[in-house]
Amino acid sequence: MRNISSVRPLRNEADHQEALKAIRPYFDNEPEEGTEAADHYDMLAMVIEKYEDQHHEIPEADPVDVLQLIMEDRGYGRSDLAQVLGSAPRASEILNRKRELSLDHIRRLKSAWRIPADALIGALAHA
Repeated sequence: MRNISSVRPLRNEADHQEALKAIRPYFDNEPEEGTEAADHYDMLAMVIEKYEDQHHEIPEADPVDVLQLIMEDRGYGRSDLAQVLGSAPRASEILNRKRELSLDHIRRLKSAWRIPADALIGALAHA
């Protein structure tokens, strides 16, 4: 394993790719805590995270896209959504982007379907 003195700031995308390549083996073989390998892993993770925070903006997910993905993944239909939200028209309005999710809707979905509230908050992207 490489020692932590081999870890340096990432200045460009090539450095980023090199760091990603260096950290990948740790995912299959997690180093034992307190070892030089664990320190190397931690340092790599920190510089990768810092670089990505500065250079790789993750767009906010659209709440309707999140809902549709979860519904598809779990085999839920509009009627299942209507049951959680309280009415079929409301479910249709939300899925058709005519109405945004309210705080009450977000709370219901979080409780019933265990969707993190953060995933359901965001600007509604109008088509």
